Amino acid sequence: EVQLVESGGGLVQPGGSLRLSCAASGYTYSSYCMGWFRQAPGKEREGVAAIGWVGSTKYADSVKGRFTISKDNAKNTLYLQMNSLKPEDTAMYYCAADPAPCTVTFARTTYNYWGQGTQVADSS
Repeated sequence: EVQLVESGGGLVQPGGSLRLSCAASGYTYSSYCMGWFRQAPGKEREGVAAIGWVGSTKYADSVKGRFTISKDNAKNTLYLQMNSLKPEDTAMYYCAADPAPCTVTFARTTYNYWGQGTQVADSS
């Protein structure tokens, strides 16, 4: 059974940093495209960053230069380093997985597996 478990969320002041983690199990991790999505209250879930199984990346315009997606195949873990956080980054953050062959995309329907989410909130 494929499982994705996010962690690392919390309260953070504007300008601060957080690193989210997504621990994956139940499949050959290195052969998947992975993505981070977020959903704020009253808004649709949106793509934040995605990474392909060979390492190509894609970022939403709103986070370019501030967020970095990476993965550690040996640890079966996906990361999202978030710097210079803004109040508008407040949301529930989800990781998602799409088995290869796959493309680096923000199309939610292409992702087969989702985690339960971790909350990032503005503490100001």
